[in-house]
Amino acid sequence: MLAHGRRTVVVTGGTGGIGAAIASRFAADGDRVIVAGLDAERAAEQLPAAVRVVQLDVTRNGELQDLLSEFDDLHVLVNAAGVITRDQEYDPDVFAQVLEVNLTGTMRCCVAARKALAGSGGSVVNIASMLSFFGGPKVPAYSSSKGGVMQLTKALAVAWAEQGIRVNAVAPGWIRTGLTSELHGSPEASRRIIERTPMGRWGDPGDVAGAVSFLAGPDAAFITGAVLPVDGGYLAA
Repeated sequence: MLAHGRRTVVVTGGTGGIGAAIASRFAADGDRVIVAGLDAERAAEQLPAAVRVVQLDVTRNGELQDLLSEFDDLHVLVNAAGVITRDQEYDPDVFAQVLEVNLTGTMRCCVAARKALAGSGGSVVNIASMLSFFGGPKVPAYSSSKGGVMQLTKALAVAWAEQGIRVNAVAPGWIRTGLTSELHGSPEASRRIIERTPMGRWGDPGDVAGAVSFLAGPDAAFITGAVLPVDGGYLAA
């Protein structure tokens, strides 16, 4: 496994929120970072200048494979693309759309990157969720998709270990991002979340980025199939 500073890293869904924080962390570690996602023009203005940003839709077959064909190697793939549509996901069409991005999109990107990762002895870090572990009544599709991401992570870890590819995931809790703005912007909702969280605060995107950096790095060389909660103790409470 290569040390920090000499790796090629692709972050899908890295154009905002947690994904952007992850991309910024790898760039700070000295890695060559490519962010692939929607709204690339806006993201390019927010990410470090060293990060390359490309337009990519994880629901379209072949787009990631076309991007990967430019590289001689790939050491880390982070699947951070995701959507959530509160109070709308009982509509079967919306349900299917959320799964297409969050679960099938993750699988599509993993499969596209497998050969390149095997060549470098690289790793995948997927973004699961605390809702991988329990139900979200307002977001049945998101909950289902993130439960699927957790199981997909374990299945690929077992299937690809002999190829030298590690596959892990992080499961963020309540992280202060645009996706959670409705909740952390509400004093009452935010109070309930903080009171339930043993560490007594919202998480920051950088908290997740640090965990991803660890799982993708040499100190995690004997870790695969793990799903690491980054939630301030929320799941344990």
